[in-house]
Amino acid sequence: MFAAIAASGAIANRLGQSVIPFYIVSGMLLGEFVLGRVGLPVLGEVYVAESEFVALGAELGIVFLLFFLGLEFNLDRLLARRQEITASGTIDLGINFGAGLVLGWLVFGALLPAVLLAGIVYISSSAVITKSLIDLGWIANDEAEPMLGTLVYEDLFIAVYLAVVSAVVLGSGGVAEAVTDVGIAVGFILALLLLVAAGTGLFSRLVETDDHESVVLRTLGVLISIAGAALALGVSEAVAAFFVGMAFSSTDHAHQLEGLLEPLRDTFAGVFFFWIGLVTDPLLFGGVLGLILLAVVVTTPTKLVSGYLGGRAFGLDTRRSARVGLGMTTRGEFSLIIATIAISGANAGTFDPELAATINAFAVGYVLVMAILGTTLMGYSGPFERTAVSWLDGPDPAGSGPEAGD
Repeated sequence: MFAAIAASGAIANRLGQSVIPFYIVSGMLLGEFVLGRVGLPVLGEVYVAESEFVALGAELGIVFLLFFLGLEFNLDRLLARRQEITASGTIDLGINFGAGLVLGWLVFGALLPAVLLAGIVYISSSAVITKSLIDLGWIANDEAEPMLGTLVYEDLFIAVYLAVVSAVVLGSGGVAEAVTDVGIAVGFILALLLLVAAGTGLFSRLVETDDHESVVLRTLGVLISIAGAALALGVSEAVAAFFVGMAFSSTDHAHQLEGLLEPLRDTFAGVFFFWIGLVTDPLLFGGVLGLILLAVVVTTPTKLVSGYLGGRAFGLDTRRSARVGLGMTTRGEFSLIIATIAISGANAGTFDPELAATINAFAVGYVLVMAILGTTLMGYSGPFERTAVSWLDGPDPAGSGPEAGD
């Protein structure tokens, strides 16, 4: 598994693409649904199994990914641009979640799977977009702020969304029990918010040491304990990890934690994406190929439009607003995390297994397409920017304006 993750990551970097699709594909190729079916003439049936180690490593990957996203944000930063973030985020939510909800209802004819599909197509990839901003040199540009601000809004919305949906999908009782589970989930989130707002001093003292080993172990102790408590209460461990990251982001040690824990994040994030491929039967893609193509056709323009309007809400010009739209098209880790809720429900006997397999296959195929499409649109944004300016502002005879990396 680790050899495959390393090799697929090297190939992705050589091609200048996001590593996420390559990790997923390597998991599919080496899993029971491909290599297990084909077999090897000499060794017989050999493949990477979904062992307890792999499954636990995948869960840790989710925890580390969301912890690092939380490290990028703090309450002071959110409050400083709250009006612009609220405007761009609400536009993004209304257009994209709304489109996904309509699409899901038309396809499945039921509310819960429609809500799951809406979440999958709504949420952009914070990890892939941030990495692309750095790689392209856009991170210090004006267009980075609305993109990151909208991602913050999405992350906060998804935190509540995951808590509520997890409680509903994994709950085995009636309406009263579902309402209770949702109440517990929301209460847990409010407790985490209080911890973020008031716990800066506590978290600072926790990592106030020059011993790197102690810093790492203390941080992991807090992070994984709270994530485990969330799971025990029926709340997504991803939600808990995000808020723990926000709590540490307000300390003076956030940069140090990023440096110390980045290898762990990258290792277990690779295991998570590999695991997604491992539990996905590629033969199921045939049954959801039409839905994947339909979702790509519908949701690419909606992200372009909402991203553009979000850029305008931050006061950007047409060209930079177009960049925001291009960047926001990428989908990634959150879409896959939402799909795992359906899988967990099927394993727990609270969600239809066939429907869960369909949603998971759709999410994997959709993320593969959108991760490649989004990073490509950002990398070759020039023609799209010029087209947007020509359509909306008229020709630019001077040919002025920012180019890639400006």
